[in-house]
Amino acid sequence: MPITLVLADGHRLILDGTENLFRSVKDFKVVARCRDGEEILKAVRKHRPDILVLGIRMPSKNGLDVLRAMNEDKLPTRVVVLTPALNEDETVEAIRLGAAGMVLKDMAPKLQIQCIRKVYAGEKWFDRANSGKALEKLLQREAGQREAAQALTSREIEIVKQVAEGRRNKEIGKKLFISEGTVKIHLHNIYGKLNVENRHTLSAYARDKGLV
Repeated sequence: MPITLVLADGHRLILDGTENLFRSVKDFKVVARCRDGEEILKAVRKHRPDILVLGIRMPSKNGLDVLRAMNEDKLPTRVVVLTPALNEDETVEAIRLGAAGMVLKDMAPKLQIQCIRKVYAGEKWFDRANSGKALEKLLQREAGQREAAQALTSREIEIVKQVAEGRRNKEIGKKLFISEGTVKIHLHNIYGKLNVENRHTLSAYARDKGLV
């Protein structure tokens, strides 16, 4: 059985080059090629490919939006992100959303092929030299989130996130369907639990722990 692929990138030349490479491999089968996020989701839902080779920057939904939608739909296709350069925040988010591999567009063709085979076999493929810092950051965030979950209730964590995003108490209350007074009570409890003094230090805590 061939390894079935859906290829997706917002740049036609990149998409053409990727398609030409993978069609030249005997046990690879390209079942669809896409240039925007909506097309990708339709193709993945229709063909259920083994691997989606996904560009990050595209019209409509970008690559990270596609990963989020695939998670929501619980689609089993494994994802390899194809990118011209590794932005640390994008790398962290892609890994957090379940990307199983990440390759640079200028990587040697044989390594791109090897990446697809590894991911198809259930392994991960991340270039340590380029994504090591992002993986380390992700692990730190996960540890921070576990720490926050031990100290705060789920409602308190939600309020911390809202504060870190710059919302005032009245806005938070409306968003969470609670009174402004209840928000103030929660914040008083949060400050005590975390030993922070104000919204600024609370926002810094949220960023440090990867809550936003």
